[in-house]
Amino acid sequence: MNQDINVLALVKGTERYVFLYNDANRAETLRTLGRYASNPELSFTWYDAAVLSQKIRQESRKFVSTSRFSVPLMTDMDE
Repeated sequence: MNQDINVLALVKGTERYVFLYNDANRAETLRTLGRYASNPELSFTWYDAAVLSQKIRQESRKFVSTSRFSVPLMTDMDE
């Protein structure tokens, strides 16, 4: 599992929303976006949540597609 920390930030006027997450807590980060969007005391909207969720999912697909082919197969090592 990748131990890198991902940083996702949104600036809305004077407010800053910064999310730090790794592969293990990606789902929790997505749920947090929904909680923030449903909080009427924040300027964070459902549109913001949708855009940031899409970025999280794109990042995870990018890692999967690159890492899938970077690890040698055991059959490759035998030859």
